[in-house]
Amino acid sequence: MPSEKAHALVLRTTDWSETSRIAALWTREFGKVRALAKGGRRLKSNFENALDLLTYCGIVFLRKSPGSLDLLTEAQVVRRFPRLRTDLAALYAAYYVAELLEDMTEEHDPHPLLFDAALETLDYLGSPRSGEPAVGPAVVRFELVLLRELGYSPALETCAACGSAADERRPAFSCAAGGLVCPNCVAGCRDRQPLSPAALEMLRALRGPEDARDRPWDAGARREVRQLLGHYVAHLLGRRPRLAPYLGS
Repeated sequence: MPSEKAHALVLRTTDWSETSRIAALWTREFGKVRALAKGGRRLKSNFENALDLLTYCGIVFLRKSPGSLDLLTEAQVVRRFPRLRTDLAALYAAYYVAELLEDMTEEHDPHPLLFDAALETLDYLGSPRSGEPAVGPAVVRFELVLLRELGYSPALETCAACGSAADERRPAFSCAAGGLVCPNCVAGCRDRQPLSPAALEMLRALRGPEDARDRPWDAGARREVRQLLGHYVAHLLGRRPRLAPYLGS
């Protein structure tokens, strides 16, 4: 069986035996991969410390039949994110990114743009920089890429229910509808929640092509956006993400 090479982010590892472990990896080439690393718990192995959580590494693995674990044969560190060791808010945000990648994606379903967004977010959160990272907006920007790539991008320009123009002055959002709802549809959405124009502007800007993370966003708008996306992600998952309570705005 031919081996495959990939770039990967380590999402989670669990012990399998006294010497081996199972790694959940998000790869650019193959999407999510679950692989058995034989000898991965030994101090000296083909994996060294490359299977530490949130490490960016190059891997070699053998693909097995559907439903079976792949076999990881090699992993080498490409990059680590040292700031995560000293910035607790950034660390929790990075853990949240890993949780969403593991829980919201399917195995062997590649999304190269999502991989790039995850890696760029970890670089932003975890690499040395002159100022403090805008952790909340960075998480929001990643969530919006993930939602778009998985087909759940919220409607932020027109009504998600009927397609008509949204109310820009008093916008309302429905998780069940999948975005903004117009005045004619809002009454039929029991889960509707009001959204300030400032919060709507923040969502639109962070979803856009320009990097708006470091803009001086209003604190109230940041809290609104965090609450709204928290509800939306929980609606899609069917439960609240484990790391959600630890996220700031």
